[in-house]
Amino acid sequence: MSTEPAPSSRAERRERTRARILSSARDLFAENGFDRTTIRAVATAAATDPALVMRYFGTKEELFRQVAEAGVEEPIAGPPGRMEELLLASLRDKLTTEHAGTLALLRSMLTHPAAAEGVRQSITEQQRQVAAGLGGDDAMTRAALVGMITLAAVLGRDLLRLEGLQDADPEVIIELLRPALQTLIR
Repeated sequence: MSTEPAPSSRAERRERTRARILSSARDLFAENGFDRTTIRAVATAAATDPALVMRYFGTKEELFRQVAEAGVEEPIAGPPGRMEELLLASLRDKLTTEHAGTLALLRSMLTHPAAAEGVRQSITEQQRQVAAGLGGDDAMTRAALVGMITLAAVLGRDLLRLEGLQDADPEVIIELLRPALQTLIR
């Protein structure tokens, strides 16, 4: 039996239904990717009607876009030591906290153009921030390599579940990657 009080207004009921749909969609997109997630499956998981999912979100693409919106991260700026710590803190967060929206993007990025664009935009923004603080002719290349190292760590751990990485302590991963990031940043 639910301990959650019954919504007192129609607007509250709509908002709870919408939140339930988003939560179910986030889980399904993260688990199955864009192509294998259906509106019907989202509706079933959210205990609602598929027509209601479409009413709230219009299209599967719009539902995916709202699920996959990346959270705003702290800007990566400052001297090299500070940038290094911010990047490692961001990676630590990705390795220790489940980000179903991020997983949905990553799982879908190779088969769905909107997911690929979302990942590209997120990485490019961080890459530009890092490159601005590095200086030098190869700053953008070094920043891109930093981004790929962190992306590979998340992909290998959470999606590919690579042996030796999937069960590794996030702090061990961070410390093993620290010298590579230091070399690229400094």
